[in-house]
Amino acid sequence: MAEAERIIGTPDDPEAEGTDEGGSTAADAAVNAGRGRRKVLVLLSVAVVAYLLDLVSKMIVVAKLEHQPPIDIIGDWLQFRAIRNAGAAFGFGEAFTVIFTIIAAGVIVVIVRLARKLYSLPWAIALGLLLGGALGNLTDRLFRAPGVFEGAVVDFIAPKHFAVFNLADSAIVCGGVLIVILSFKGLDPDGTVHKD
Repeated sequence: MAEAERIIGTPDDPEAEGTDEGGSTAADAAVNAGRGRRKVLVLLSVAVVAYLLDLVSKMIVVAKLEHQPPIDIIGDWLQFRAIRNAGAAFGFGEAFTVIFTIIAAGVIVVIVRLARKLYSLPWAIALGLLLGGALGNLTDRLFRAPGVFEGAVVDFIAPKHFAVFNLADSAIVCGGVLIVILSFKGLDPDGTVHKD
């Protein structure tokens, strides 16, 4: 819990003026706020691109590929094959669709909260990928059949001997891997580097 609070931080006090406990001035706070806003814009831009790519790809798949034979991209090693997945990424846990919907919504809330203290470009990219992917799959769960919170996600990228997935799943995995790398390097979302 302490580690999460260290990373997420505590709410800023808009009434604070002068210097804070670390000796920072109001001017330093203004510069940091500007840097933070730019990183939030990066986060939002990455999220929007990831979300739109996922949304458009799923619309094309539903319109052109659903109920059709698979399309070979690289022989039978990589195909485009439309399926509906009620489970989590890569088809796991199909009986827990509502739970995965709630988890996706929770991830979005955590990312929005982290954005308040975001001063690191790599973290902005990683969180943007996570946000875009989570929103992409959450959109399916909210608006696709069989109903709200129970919708099946459209998956279509089918490598041989692997689960079928979509661009949102890819964004989530890439964002997660980047976060693991950043954590191992000791880089926090606020831009500080620590050695544990």
